[in-house]
Amino acid sequence: MTVIDANGLIMGRLASIVAKRLLAGETIDIVNAENTVVSGSKTTTLMEYETIRNMGRREKTSGPYFPRRPDRILKRTVRGMLPYKRARGKDAMNRLKIHVGVPAELKDAELTKIAGADMNRLSSNKYLTLADISKKLGAKF
Repeated sequence: MTVIDANGLIMGRLASIVAKRLLAGETIDIVNAENTVVSGSKTTTLMEYETIRNMGRREKTSGPYFPRRPDRILKRTVRGMLPYKRARGKDAMNRLKIHVGVPAELKDAELTKIAGADMNRLSSNKYLTLADISKKLGAKF
């Protein structure tokens, strides 16, 4: 089992690397999901997430439903990079656990960082954390 510390990692790069590892058969726990970084300007990023969240609100009340909590947003991003409707994609999703903060059972585990997803790769200081996005969407975590 691999425990990844998502503090200061870029969400898209983290999700793609984790998806590849899950398809290879690894079991992965991600901690500190609220500190994951989404690159881009604040206004466009928030507008995009609010638009996705409110899509189709007037016409119908039945789905698709989009998450508000940071752990759910990250899990949905990883799911989008997996063939989640097939058996191997479902098995891969079952091997993934994402946590806000560090739970008690993983306090003593060795946390790993993914160098390819570090936020130092960003060329500008335009980014938001998932905690900021979730609070703007109205999540209570």
